[in-house]
Amino acid sequence: MDQQRLVPLLEAVLAPNTDSVKAATAELKRDYYSKPESLPLLIQVLTSPSDQLTPQVRQLAATQARTLVPKHWSAVPANLKPQIRNHLLEATLREQSSPVRHAAARVISSIAKVDVEDGEWADLPSLMQHAARSASVQQREVSTYILFAILENLGDGFLHRFGDLFALFSQTIHDPESMEVRMNTMMALSKMAMFIDTDGEDDSSAAALEQLQATIPSMVTLLKEAIDASDESRTLQAFEVFHTLLTCDSKLLNKHFRELVQFMANVGANEEADDDSRTQAISFLMQTVNFRKLKFQSLRIGEELTRGILEIIAKDADSLEGDDDDLTPASSALGLLGIMAENLPPNQTVVPILSCFKEFATSPDPSRRETIIRAIGACVEGAPDFVDTQLQSFLPGVLRLLEDPEIRVREAALSGVGSLADCLAENLGKEHAKLMPALARNLAAAMQGLNDSDAKRNLGLVTASCEAIESLVDGMDDDDIRGYVPELVPHLSGLYEHPDYKVKAAAIGAVGAMAMSAKEDFMPFFEQTMHSLSRYIELKDSEDDLDLRCVACDTIGNVALAVGAKPFKQFVPPMMRATEEGLHLGHPRLRETSFLFWSDMGKVYESEFKSFLPGVVQALHACLEQEESSVEVELGTDAADLVGKEVVIGGKKVKVAAAEDDDVGEDEMDGMNGDDSDEDWEDDVQAITALAMEKEVAIEVLANLVAFTHGAFTPYLEKSIEIILPMVEHSYEGLRKAAISALFRIYAVLWEMQDESQSDWQPGLPLKIQPSGPVAKLGEVIITAALAVWETDDDRSTISEVNANVASTLRLCGPAIISGSPKNIEVIITNLRTIIARQHPCQQDLGEDDDDPSELAESSEYDWQVIDTALEVLMGLAKALGPQFSEIWPMFEKSVMQFASSSTSTERCTAVGTIADCVRGMGNAVTPFTSQILKALLHRLGDEDVETKANAAFAMGVLIESTQKDAEVLKAYNSILAKLEPLLREESSRMLDNAAGCVSRMIIKHRDRVPLDEVLPALVEILPLKEDFEENEPVWGMIVQLFSAGVPAMTNLAPQLIPVVAQVMSPPTEQLSDETREQLTLLVKFVYGKKPDMVQPYAKLVEVANS
Repeated sequence: MDQQRLVPLLEAVLAPNTDSVKAATAELKRDYYSKPESLPLLIQVLTSPSDQLTPQVRQLAATQARTLVPKHWSAVPANLKPQIRNHLLEATLREQSSPVRHAAARVISSIAKVDVEDGEWADLPSLMQHAARSASVQQREVSTYILFAILENLGDGFLHRFGDLFALFSQTIHDPESMEVRMNTMMALSKMAMFIDTDGEDDSSAAALEQLQATIPSMVTLLKEAIDASDESRTLQAFEVFHTLLTCDSKLLNKHFRELVQFMANVGANEEADDDSRTQAISFLMQTVNFRKLKFQSLRIGEELTRGILEIIAKDADSLEGDDDDLTPASSALGLLGIMAENLPPNQTVVPILSCFKEFATSPDPSRRETIIRAIGACVEGAPDFVDTQLQSFLPGVLRLLEDPEIRVREAALSGVGSLADCLAENLGKEHAKLMPALARNLAAAMQGLNDSDAKRNLGLVTASCEAIESLVDGMDDDDIRGYVPELVPHLSGLYEHPDYKVKAAAIGAVGAMAMSAKEDFMPFFEQTMHSLSRYIELKDSEDDLDLRCVACDTIGNVALAVGAKPFKQFVPPMMRATEEGLHLGHPRLRETSFLFWSDMGKVYESEFKSFLPGVVQALHACLEQEESSVEVELGTDAADLVGKEVVIGGKKVKVAAAEDDDVGEDEMDGMNGDDSDEDWEDDVQAITALAMEKEVAIEVLANLVAFTHGAFTPYLEKSIEIILPMVEHSYEGLRKAAISALFRIYAVLWEMQDESQSDWQPGLPLKIQPSGPVAKLGEVIITAALAVWETDDDRSTISEVNANVASTLRLCGPAIISGSPKNIEVIITNLRTIIARQHPCQQDLGEDDDDPSELAESSEYDWQVIDTALEVLMGLAKALGPQFSEIWPMFEKSVMQFASSSTSTERCTAVGTIADCVRGMGNAVTPFTSQILKALLHRLGDEDVETKANAAFAMGVLIESTQKDAEVLKAYNSILAKLEPLLREESSRMLDNAAGCVSRMIIKHRDRVPLDEVLPALVEILPLKEDFEENEPVWGMIVQLFSAGVPAMTNLAPQLIPVVAQVMSPPTEQLSDETREQLTLLVKFVYGKKPDMVQPYAKLVEVANS
């Protein structure tokens, strides 16, 4: 083994000839890298004079040497090591090529890592500290970089030297001659920051924190200088440092947090800075809101920042046009708005946007008009409930923007309407009469303009119109969509032949949505639609073809759901063949489409889908059993702090591998040749990401098929559960949520499939009715898995998913699922108390922080959703445990009452609803808590929020019905009636229904304390109930009771009541429970017997009377 042969091999690796690279790589791996002698030889090549070997060869030698150090350095003869170290160090200090000396520095740090463990090379840090103070700029540059590399490689091994290093770096961060020295220092400090123990009790910890904090302003200055100098490389390095600091202990940045956020906001808004710097600054703000949302919220700068973001978008709005996916300040700023809306209370993002709406929407500048509607579209997903409450205030402006003279503004408005419809489906769907004509006009105008000078823009307008129609239709009632089908479907179908793929896909998707909503009214277009779309399900010649095939399959599934089993039957075999083929065409989205189509078929054909289940289930299981080899992406040595952790790339999580831990392979040496591309590893990332998302869909489809096909799925149930169960611990939160939801859904299906004697549960523990053995076993498995996730998962949406599923299962299936162990309830109570106190891991900032989330006045909607769903679990426990819940209520009473007096209407409304359900669950056991609850509800009956008042009316009625403290309640009767009286004049149907229910319960309990002559006419006037049909039970129960007792105040109202009875005895049948219907049947017979002429005009009632 000699250098004369090694150098030509290294040169061959760098050659552009693929065959030469492969041959050289094979020989190096076989004859050199497997032997310890190769390491000194590579270092010898690395340290060769620059006039003998090119920098590229020496850099490659360094790269390979670094990877071999952990394997071979210990085998190097001890008598040679000092000579190698000294020679390597001296050569590095005098090296002129920056890439070579950086690569050499990493070899030094790799050797140092081994030597420190062996107690050798102890003087290296001192030598570097001395060199860092040298009069030679180059020596300072090289030595500070070596120190950075050492700290990056074994920072915790240098903790005892941090005091000396801080003293050095406090000087080098201000180096007067070299920006590289200052940048190396900044990067080294970021590595030290990762190991500072801010909670340490000794003086050194406090000193280290103070010393690092003192350098933050200098780091900011350095970043500013790099940006001003348009130094792209150093700017990126500086931003990476701040990203690193953001993930370290929160105390490190707390002192300068406000100033740092303001600085980044200023950079993002600085039009003189280059776009990359601006997008990097905005990206930092995104991460700040994500990782430090509580600290960010406490600064109360959201409103100011939001207004600044709107200006950034407006001034850079041109960059948002077209299909360019490159990051720009405007696109990044829109992303920041979305993240702020998701993580901050509405008053810090959404309110400022809406307060600017009129100013921007009526501006003569089209960029500002475009900006405001894009901003609303960006933030609605993060705060849908709040935006929903404000919809009427800005909808007229949206309608005007849909008619804007500028195409770009109309396209943005269409996109905004689509986003609003996706998140506010029901309420926006109610505005169809205003919106749909505007969407149709935009579509028609754009189609006419496809051949004029604005053809490209009109193309985008056609696509946006179709997508907006699709989104709006999803939220429309069946009756409402019926009138638009004859006009729109032919127009949309005419675009199937358009040459642009996106136009075709958008049109097909819109038709699918219309079919889904129109149901049987789509039948006139069924045959033609299937004829037109059938050819698309066989496309496979290009990526666009496969994408279009996905959309066509989705739409055909919607058509099947619309027309039903019999008309669609002829298309089932070819579609099943096409979807099976789609599994093998190498297109992840097409596999998902196949799965979803099978779900549609299961819903349409139910148990008749049985013959297809063997192949379908086998394919779904095969998908879920695929190995997800850990995607270890080498981001380079600058990302060594992330080794072993997951990072988000392209919105997906991947695991970062340590470069120095990888074997030397062909790919790594090919990289030195400059032939590889970022796309190589990005493709791997996307593949693994696509697989995780594909599994998410597969699990959802399995759960659907269990529910849709009933007993036909039984043979595949056990294996399906075995495959799904491990997914609750998957690193991808979407897959975790899908697995949790699927397991609970399967449990509910199996529960319903039991004998009625087993499924008809009774509240309380121990169980009075035992479930079947398989159901009991599955329940134990599921609750064990759920509790493990519940305690530790730090993802808000995952915890909300667990909460929602546990709550719904308790309501539907009772206490069986938590009956396996007494500890189950203890753990659930602990988790709920932690969540309600905002102390759960998913509610905390990254790392420790001084900001207590419980002290912040408001929450983002996503944060509140965690608490909201936790309160749902509390209500589920009340229903499942019945009177036993009275032992649990005192643990939550104070917190719930605090929410009931919150300054936020959403929190008050939810809390009062929680009180109502808890009271109903406890029944008479609520008696000891009557005073406190009565006081709170009486106050909420006068709430400014209609929904809160409605909940309070319901809760008050249930309390009066349940409590045995009659004397105390009777004292409040007059006050309650006084509060209810104005509620009977409200326009809200739910308010009227609940007020009627409350009054009825009051009469049932103590009718002698209610002025019936005054109350009953007002009550009858608001009947029938229109929304909350559950309240028909107390209302009609009270009416029948008074009729039976012959109370004149009631019987005199018979002429007004009979028409109402006719309405409630007619469809929809869900208006009345079976018991209430029986009571009304007796009432009709009674009245018919006394006064038949009063009933005769109503044929339905005559039929009932004669039954």
